[in-house]
Amino acid sequence: MRKRFLLGFSLLASLATYAQDSTTTSAPGKFTFSGYMDTYYFGNFNNPKSQSNLGLSGAGIPGNARAFDQKAGQFGIGLVQAKAVYTADKVEAVADLVFGPFADLGNYGNNVGFLGAGSTALAIKQAYITMKATPKLSFTAGQFGTHIGYEVIDAPVNYNYSLSNLFNNGPFYHLGLKAQYAFSDRAALMLGVVNNVDNIFDNNKKKGIIGQFFFSPVAGWNVYLNGIYSDEASKDITTTNNAVVVPADKANYMLFDLTTTYQVTSKFFLGLNAAKGSQKGDYQNTGGPATAQTWGGVAVYSNYAFTDKFGLGVRYESFDNKNGVRALLDANGNGASVNSITVTGNITAADGHLLLKPELRIDSYSANKFEKNDGSLTPSQATLGMAAIFKF
Repeated sequence: MRKRFLLGFSLLASLATYAQDSTTTSAPGKFTFSGYMDTYYFGNFNNPKSQSNLGLSGAGIPGNARAFDQKAGQFGIGLVQAKAVYTADKVEAVADLVFGPFADLGNYGNNVGFLGAGSTALAIKQAYITMKATPKLSFTAGQFGTHIGYEVIDAPVNYNYSLSNLFNNGPFYHLGLKAQYAFSDRAALMLGVVNNVDNIFDNNKKKGIIGQFFFSPVAGWNVYLNGIYSDEASKDITTTNNAVVVPADKANYMLFDLTTTYQVTSKFFLGLNAAKGSQKGDYQNTGGPATAQTWGGVAVYSNYAFTDKFGLGVRYESFDNKNGVRALLDANGNGASVNSITVTGNITAADGHLLLKPELRIDSYSANKFEKNDGSLTPSQATLGMAAIFKF
């Protein structure tokens, strides 16, 4: 572990040295360093024997009911982030490094990392360079967080602590090249070419296409139209659908996403995330349907700031995976749908450096999903707990 932290420190120190050296040039840049850490405790009213919030996905296999806060009835740590950014007139470089259990989960496409399997490893969450060709046009190359969805991996940014099913069943990050053009401060377009979804190394020779169109109809209202199209097939695969062989060159993965936010007043905020996905054929050597199958969902967000130190937010989400194409399944391994409601408090302390988030979440599935302490199953689950986040 000591070697891992030394490696991360060396990388950040190298970037800092570069930033300091650049101040001697005619166009000095700016170096910033930030980060956060979080810890949590969530009790589960089902009192599951496995002490897990994940539920089951058939044959006793752990499910996919939570993205990160997976442990029930025990204290846990989430993620430790160290982010270095160098910004100048023509270039920006970002090294975003993370440690801890959530770092492993956020890098889930790479089950065997550079530092070994199953380790709480140093993970590169983001590492990219942006070249500013003109004041309106820029190019970004490297590994960057996905543009799709309302929520992000960083706990201080999200109002709710637990992550939505839309987040959990969408991309986490991409590795590739993208271009951004700002028509004005109220409209912009991004297009890019990337490797496959959530993997450092591509599993085939084809590239995915990503895109985003941003516009702001009025002040305080932002709209993002997002998409990705990719062939995620590793090889010809035999499906469970009448043993049909789907050639790899016929496989495809598509996801379209709408994210919009509106600051109604200085205290009241609304948000919406809706997504529709489709998959045909193999998905990264895990199999897939012979004909295109879809999944999708919608989440509504609202929060109100009662004071500058206390606010309350509510998220309602409906997610449909009854076709079974994503990992959200019931206890028998069949496709399922779920309705979730999450109520989260936000308490700010220590001059804004400490965030406390008490949270109640209730998930109701279309079929049995969760275990109780006596081994029986139930379609619903309720958790209650608190997360503490320190940011700098």
